[in-house]
Amino acid sequence: MATAPTPPAAPVRDRVVAAFRAQFAADPPHVARAPGRVNLIGEHTDYNDGFVLPMAIDRAAWLAFRPRDDDRVTVRALDFGGAVDAFTLAEVRGGRAPGAGVPADAAGDWAEYVRGVAWALQEGGVPLARGWDGVVAGDVPVGAGLSSSAALELAAARAFAAASGVPWDATRAARLAQRAENAWVGVNSGIMDQLISAEGRAGHALFIDCRSLALRPVPLPDDVAVVVLDTATRRGLVDSAYNERRSQCEAAARYFGVPALRDVTEADFAARAGGLDDVTRRRARHVVTENARTLAAADAFARGDAAEAGRLMDASHASLRDDFAVSRRELDAIVEISRAHPACYGARMTGAGFGGCGVALVRRDAASDFAARTAAAYQAATGLTPAVYVCSASQGAALE
Repeated sequence: MATAPTPPAAPVRDRVVAAFRAQFAADPPHVARAPGRVNLIGEHTDYNDGFVLPMAIDRAAWLAFRPRDDDRVTVRALDFGGAVDAFTLAEVRGGRAPGAGVPADAAGDWAEYVRGVAWALQEGGVPLARGWDGVVAGDVPVGAGLSSSAALELAAARAFAAASGVPWDATRAARLAQRAENAWVGVNSGIMDQLISAEGRAGHALFIDCRSLALRPVPLPDDVAVVVLDTATRRGLVDSAYNERRSQCEAAARYFGVPALRDVTEADFAARAGGLDDVTRRRARHVVTENARTLAAADAFARGDAAEAGRLMDASHASLRDDFAVSRRELDAIVEISRAHPACYGARMTGAGFGGCGVALVRRDAASDFAARTAAAYQAATGLTPAVYVCSASQGAALE
């Protein structure tokens, strides 16, 4: 259980470099890094063309690689028992029909994210001419709602671009990585995860308009720490109710006669929501109010008002629990325990839900005490051993 600031990323980088050296008897000419993320507020708004406020965290996927002279790709995953996958760019380009979907939470399917990125880049007109040999590992917890899949996708995209000498366009890469996850892997995720992994800013959260993809870095107060609270529970997006929630939101948008729930104001909702069935009404209410909270939270962070940002995070959790129904007992417990600490401004579940992580905003000078006390109280309440990470906001995908 981690109760101190997150360890530096260098050990993971060193591990993939050492494994590459052992396998190929040479140093890798390139190492790609792409971070995971924690979403501070704005949950289930991204695929509704709304607003989100994530930050890239100092936990990442690292990929040591060397370009090849042909179009073959070989990649070894240290986190999955050293499993190796190999394919050619031509094989993927003309491969199985997209959208068939794979069980995305199965350890054996990590390679589908890499294959999917190769497919999506080529489908999107990126001229991939050369494959690569690589070794990948990461310290983003899998299935915790911190976007380990997006980190892997963006690290792979960085490698494909570098191997073929394609100029790096972070936003385009994020769009195509999302296409890989949607159409190849079969998870109907929004753009947030890939975009923050591609475009993260050190020391900042990133306010994202998920319709226009306009980005606005939002500075985080120096005296505030962001603490990720891993409940030690897991969920699989493909097999969860994620796609059901998305369909419910689309149905609500049709009812209001708009392209997406982003276009429904709180006043519109109050005036017309009575015609929706109870479940769809509650789903829509969450999205409409969450967009308003996210706009307000970005302003609160920008002016250094941690108390107001924390209050909005608290309200977000209540809405996710009661209206969107994507929380669970352990997430509610870790959020309530976090709020009981005097240094906590606010806390909420983060990610798609049904398990995974919470996130808390706390006074930096009390972060270690908060982490230790919260972890102990959660373990006593649930019998589960959490991992608690004091995180820093990091840069997006890069060659290091």
